[in-house]
Amino acid sequence: MDAFTVHQGLVAPLDRENVDTDAIIPKQFLKSIARSGFGPNLFDEWRYLDKGEPGQDPAARKPNPDFVLNQPRYAGASILLARRNFGCGSSREHAPWALQQYGFRALIAPSYADIFFTNCFKNGLLPVVLPEAQVARLFDEVAAFPGYRLTVDLPRQVVVKPDGEELPFEVQPFRKYCLVNGFDDIGLTLRHADKIRAFEAERLAKMPWLANVQRG
Repeated sequence: MDAFTVHQGLVAPLDRENVDTDAIIPKQFLKSIARSGFGPNLFDEWRYLDKGEPGQDPAARKPNPDFVLNQPRYAGASILLARRNFGCGSSREHAPWALQQYGFRALIAPSYADIFFTNCFKNGLLPVVLPEAQVARLFDEVAAFPGYRLTVDLPRQVVVKPDGEELPFEVQPFRKYCLVNGFDDIGLTLRHADKIRAFEAERLAKMPWLANVQRG
């Protein structure tokens, strides 16, 4: 998992409340567990005018010119600004996969669904929670200023606006530790690889029959 420390990026505003995970990555794309290739189908039903199915060439599809991510001013955005209860609905880990594989590194919203919020941290995506009034002001500023960029400083736990104003946010210390160091669940376990190998060696020395492999 890529570590997250300080990220500066262009902001894209998704001005909708209660965006559920089926809108983030529709159910027909959940057949794969490869954890790759989901970016082109992020917000598929809003992003394209034709119906999306697995295996389609994104270049051959009809983009919806009215959807925010298809507007030239937001091309290359890596921070998504959203409204309350983002990521509600079913608990599919494919949702943060799709957001990250599209190019987003951080989300900013007043609130998130609990399971989606946890899944973001487990996949290197930082979901920042700010008060609703601050989020509303950010929406106004993004609309007013093309090329609007923010800096998300995780070690200091602040979002820095272009004018230098800092918006503090809270993050659970263990989640912060994992993101700053790039540890997913596997990475956390592998910190103890030497102890795991030593344990397995000792176990096999005491119970050598465990090493036998039956061949059928």
